[in-house]
Parts: sequence; structure tokens; C-alpha cells
Amino acid sequence: MRRFVAWGIVALALLGLAGFGGWMLTLPSSTATAEAPEVPQAEAEAMLASLKPPKRERPLIAIIGLNDATETTDYIMTAGILRRADVADVVMLATGPGPVQLYPALKAEPDATIVEFDAAHPEGADYVIVPAISRDDDPAALAWIRRQAEQGATIIGVCAGAKVVAAAGLLEGKRATTHWYYRPRMLKLSPTTQYVPDRRMVSDGKVITTTGISASMPMMLTLIEAIAGRAKAEEVAHGLGVEAWSARHASDAFRITRAFASTVLVNRLAFWRSESFGIRLEPGMDEVSLALVADAWSRTYRSSASTFAATPEPVETRSGLRIIPDEAAGQWAKDRMVSTFPDSPPAVALDQTLAAIAARYGSRTTDVVAMQLEYPRGPAR
Repeated sequence: MRRFVAWGIVALALLGLAGFGGWMLTLPSSTATAEAPEVPQAEAEAMLASLKPPKRERPLIAIIGLNDATETTDYIMTAGILRRADVADVVMLATGPGPVQLYPALKAEPDATIVEFDAAHPEGADYVIVPAISRDDDPAALAWIRRQAEQGATIIGVCAGAKVVAAAGLLEGKRATTHWYYRPRMLKLSPTTQYVPDRRMVSDGKVITTTGISASMPMMLTLIEAIAGRAKAEEVAHGLGVEAWSARHASDAFRITRAFASTVLVNRLAFWRSESFGIRLEPGMDEVSLALVADAWSRTYRSSASTFAATPEPVETRSGLRIIPDEAAGQWAKDRMVSTFPDSPPAVALDQTLAAIAARYGSRTTDVVAMQLEYPRGPAR
């Protein structure tokens, strides 16, 4: 997704610079500053009701990934939050054998393939989480998602995973949302879908969709609340550093502006100044912080994040996720390492990472990162 957006913007920018239409001047100069509207209590209660476990007393949650490209935070953060809550059995899947290459950073070892999952659980999952994946036309993924829905699973499309849910035919005639950049694609795949603005999460029957990458956090907290109650969700939120969460969202604050396009253009064209940063993988580290930090540093169009460990073997995180290092190395140059802020909860670690990016590249680059994450800065995550 990052690569696609980047080169699309660069190509348009180059056309603009060449005089073909002056497209950049047609972009809004800045984003809207409108306050996110309140969500009616009845709507919030309906969301929780739609997320009640459909089958088991202790639900089974499957997170599907495409082996060659699945969004980092959508895959890792959802699993990390749910596993630390310990209110469901959470299985990380891949469409085929081998690791899941995440984008824009990290590589994970799944628990099973979708074929192995079906053999072990012929009755299907209670919930299926669909992250953003590189292709919305993968036949194995689409067929499996449809089959899980037919077996009664609640389908949760996170971020651009909503367009995958649309491609599976599960959004026809339903209300939905998605990452701001992929709204046209979702509606092209499912023309009868009603896009709902100003909501981070939208439920319609047994299908739930969310806005951008950072919406994984409030969505998983809402799911935990539906399964195990408000007190449990608040306990997990406290550990994440989240003060409050809800479906509130100001959609008009997320769009391509002149500042966004020009910053991406300048950063991308200055390729000789591109930097690669290392993140040391440590057993028991917080996978949610790891995902957020690696994701953010890899979205500046000036830098990328790679992981390293003493051996090439997968490193097991706090919640039992297995992250495969990009490099087997005992050390990385100190001035080319970034912290996952192990002494801070994940939500705070993200804010600290954005501050570090601003210090290195400026506030406009930080704004570009936050825009891609669709991250509303403030107490409501």
C-alpha cells in the first residue's frame, strides 16, 4: 500500500511539475479541522451487540495473512492486543506455507495455513480479522473468507482489509468504512456499499469494517469489550496507554493535501538521503510497540526499518508471536538504531516515535506518517 501510494503521488507530482494540468494546485492546502461528531449511545451498543461471540464460550479468532505482503500493524497489533487480553484463542494464519512478509516492515511466522486451520477447525472461526493485504483478488484468501462467513463467523475488515471483504462479496448492500485512500477502490469492488463517514468502526450485521491502520487499537478494544465486558477492555487499554476509545472520527481530516503531496515528492526524490534503521529483536518484547514503531519509521519516504537478532531464528514476543529477523547480526550502528520505547506503553511509544521522526525530518514528514496511519492524535486513539 505504501509503495503504491508513494509512486502514484510521485508520478502525479512529476506531471504537475512538467506543466500537465498543475494538479497540485487543485489539492486542498490543508486538512479540515472539524471536530469528530459524537457517536449515539444506541449505535455504540449496536456495535457491541453485533460483536457478541457467535459460537463458542471462549471464542476462536483467526487472523488471515497473505504470505507475500500483509500490512504490518494490521496483522501484528491485532494479534498482540487480543492475546494479551486472553479472552479468546487467537490463531495467525497464512494463505500458504512459509512466513508472512509484512509491509512496510517485519516478517512473521504464522501459526498455520488456512488449509491446516480448516482441518483442525472444520466448524470455522468465531471471528475472522482481515488485514490490508497487497492484493484484493487472491482467490484462496477470498474463497476462505467467504466460507468462514457462510459458517457463521463475524468478519472484521481492518483498514484496507475492507476492500478485501468487498472483493469477497460480503459488503453488498451494507454500510462500511475503510482507509481514506482506499474508499474509491472499496466502492468500485462493491458498488452497492454505503460508505459511512466520521466513524472509525462501522458494523452491519456480522461484518465490521474500520478506517486506517491505527484503528486496529480501538477495534480490538471494542471486540474485547464485546467478549469479556468493559472492565476487561479498560484493563487492556490501560496497559496499551489508551485513555479512551470509540468509533468517533473526523474523516475530513484525512486526505491528500498540497503539503502531503509535496512532502512525499521531496522525500522520495531525495533518495540519496534515504536511511535504514535497525530494531533489535528481544525475546518477550512488546509486539504492539514493535509493529507501530517499525511501521511509522518505514512510512517517512526517507527511511525504512529492519530488524536484527543474534541468530536467524524467530524471536518470540510478549504474546507468543514469532518475528523473523531481517538480519542475523550481533549489533547495528548505534546512530542507525531506533527504540521501541520498552518502558512506555504502545500508544505512548507511537507518540514518542512520531516525535523522533519530527526531530529528524521535520513536522511535515511526521504529518505524512500520521496521515498514512490515519492516526487521530489526542486522547481518543
